[in-house]
Amino acid sequence: MKPFALLIAATAALLLTATARAELTLVHSERSLYREVLVYEQGSERCMCFTRQCRIGRQSCIDLRRPDQFALNYTRMMLAGTLFASPDPKRILIMGLGGGSIPTALKTLLPNAQVDVVEIDPAVTRVARKFFNFVETPKLNVTELDGRVFVKRALRTGQKYDVVLLDAFDHEYIPEHLLTKEFLTEVKGILGPRGVIVANTFSLSKLYDHESTTYAAVFGPFYNLTRENRVIVTRMDGLPPMAELRERAVKFAPGLQRFGANAGQLVELFDPSVTWDTSARVLTDQYSPANLLNR
Repeated sequence: MKPFALLIAATAALLLTATARAELTLVHSERSLYREVLVYEQGSERCMCFTRQCRIGRQSCIDLRRPDQFALNYTRMMLAGTLFASPDPKRILIMGLGGGSIPTALKTLLPNAQVDVVEIDPAVTRVARKFFNFVETPKLNVTELDGRVFVKRALRTGQKYDVVLLDAFDHEYIPEHLLTKEFLTEVKGILGPRGVIVANTFSLSKLYDHESTTYAAVFGPFYNLTRENRVIVTRMDGLPPMAELRERAVKFAPGLQRFGANAGQLVELFDPSVTWDTSARVLTDQYSPANLLNR
């Protein structure tokens, strides 16, 4: 394509993006200690965002016509981490509440499990309850605390989890102190012998290589699931073979389908390939410049 044509195409794309943003209707806004929490609607879709006009991503979305159906691909991929879990996990930890779609789904899929959610921002919890149908129960509770503090306390008390899902984001990306080797080592310490780690990250950023080497340094080999986002999944006792995952997918298929997740399609996203620069520097508490690398 000639440069002039490229310029026209780029301009058209920008105009379309601007038009799409203009169609967003702000239905709620509140400023917390950490950020501005906003709720936008566009058609039948309602989303929680941490930036005006959802300029830097959407934290959580629901379809008001079908509130059980996951509206974002990454939530389906996170849910796929249940394929790794033991047949009847007892305790699940989720870091980052958003609109609460993932913990609500897990409460339904795994009714015998205790689901603990850690959310640093009380404003997010309020918005999830008021605008995203999130309801706490004796088996599903929220602790308003920094995720790393929660993990350190769990380490001290010897608490173990069968599944840990990392989905904590600020207005730009994952907070720096939740990206490091030291933090992931702490998370590893609260996982049971067959514990599963599921982490939501970006598929395209300068952090990709560094995140990958950091997770590999702590957990060894892992599966990537990639669409708009990249979800990292691994298990403490090693990666299960694809044959086992396909067998588990058949079991979970009816439950996942309720939330708009196709178990068979999700299984095919599991990729053990090393798709990063293995020489990239591991992120540590002394070196975790997420604000510089994620650009």
